[in-house]
Amino acid sequence: MQLTLFIAAAILYAVCALLPSRRGSAISAVTAVAWAVHGLALWPDIVSNGTLRVGFAFMLSAALWISVAAYWIENRNFALDGMRRMVMPCAAVAAILPPLFPGNLMPVQDQSPAFGWHVAVAVSAYSTLTIAAFHAVLMALQEARLHTKSAKKGWFTGALDQLPALLTMERLLFRMIGIGFVLLSLTVLSGVVFSEQLFGRALRWDHKNFFALLSWFLFAALLAGRRWRGWRGKTALRFTLAGFATLALAYVGSRFVFEVVLHRGFV
Repeated sequence: MQLTLFIAAAILYAVCALLPSRRGSAISAVTAVAWAVHGLALWPDIVSNGTLRVGFAFMLSAALWISVAAYWIENRNFALDGMRRMVMPCAAVAAILPPLFPGNLMPVQDQSPAFGWHVAVAVSAYSTLTIAAFHAVLMALQEARLHTKSAKKGWFTGALDQLPALLTMERLLFRMIGIGFVLLSLTVLSGVVFSEQLFGRALRWDHKNFFALLSWFLFAALLAGRRWRGWRGKTALRFTLAGFATLALAYVGSRFVFEVVLHRGFV
């Protein structure tokens, strides 16, 4: 049943990506149904019999699930059809990954109840900054589109032309980064507490913590530069993508290496 739900969610996301822009009501409806089916597929693995499923596939799938919700809400206020063309194919791939790479089950019955909040905040931070990365890529493509003389409109370029103005996109970008930075800060702080419970010391200097802190510093520098130096444009996009890349390496990238390349369990 769970496998069927994952496959159904992937198909619905793919259908949503291919629907023409003029079918706005259908796009919104299919997105909502795909999101609900995806959530039903993920739910049994969130906490089952005192265990939590961990792995790059589950984390990535959960992050894209929240990202789809963020897109759906944003798209009701702004015309972000270009975002759909990027988010939905990624969500379709992410939806089918958990059955292929199931990861491991980590016992959590002896953990503090707040541990579940730590995991939820971490996934929310990753998801919010994933949407910010999509925004940054769209802005870069949108700016490049403005400097080209070609009038050709394809499946994706037509959607770029329908995006809000760059200044509006930039405000949306920094709003998402601000929310994501707060969530990432809470993740780092709560991670210190649970690191002491799990490993006996407040801060374990491994690859996950190193890249998570590096990502935090990059986003902190970006927000500070925006506030006091007026950073925008390409500088903001570079910092956003660099921060997201290091955050991806902190968990999803490292877990992919351990699970798929090295065939190792929970680390």
